[in-house]
Amino acid sequence: MTTPSVPYYRDDLALVHHRGFGFHAEACAPGILTLLEPIRERNGLVLEIGCGSGLLTESLVNAGHRVVATDASSAMLRLAREVATGVEEIRKLTLPDDPVPDADAVVGIGHALNYLPDAGAVDRALLALTRAILPGGVLAIDVCDLEWAATHTDGSLGRVGDDWAIISRFSLPSPDRYVRDMTTFVRTADGSWRRDDERHDNVLVDTSNIPSLLATEGLRVEVGASFGGEKLPTGLRTVIGRRRA
Repeated sequence: MTTPSVPYYRDDLALVHHRGFGFHAEACAPGILTLLEPIRERNGLVLEIGCGSGLLTESLVNAGHRVVATDASSAMLRLAREVATGVEEIRKLTLPDDPVPDADAVVGIGHALNYLPDAGAVDRALLALTRAILPGGVLAIDVCDLEWAATHTDGSLGRVGDDWAIISRFSLPSPDRYVRDMTTFVRTADGSWRRDDERHDNVLVDTSNIPSLLATEGLRVEVGASFGGEKLPTGLRTVIGRRRA
């Protein structure tokens, strides 16, 4: 994701996301691990983008993978260092302009590329990731398609945990733009509650264009509805690619 003037996923939202929204990583991990089995067998390196608090990272490491985990959020990276021990490296990476290290596989969940400012930046990031994939390598990420707007209409949603709460308000200012205004509450050590507010602007893209784009860099890509047996929300697509050995 990019680094806006006010960073996405500051400390409180990062913590709430870690404590209350780990179900996506749990659902996606089995399918991704199956896709990466050939990479594990040859002791290849996995580059994870948008690693968040390290929940998928932990699954990758526990399965025997060598992992470099990256994110653009400093708060998320601090959590990932606590959660995902045993990684090769955890580092900041801001797409589309930061150099992408070579890897045998590139993976990412949580539609990190949709945090980029526009469709052109998403294309640049996809090409940068593809160029980093070594022969015989794999790409496995998720991306929000334009269809996301059709099923995620204006509204609001609240969730509460023992020591956190979040209220999210959604809007669709245009067919390719999905906005979330989020208010978080986190219980502090003295029992009081701390409030923070974040606005996340996500660009939606036509994922049907991705296979032809990445074919220019020698990657065979399929856009689908899941990594394996999990059921993803309508409009969230998987992008799975393979490079010949």
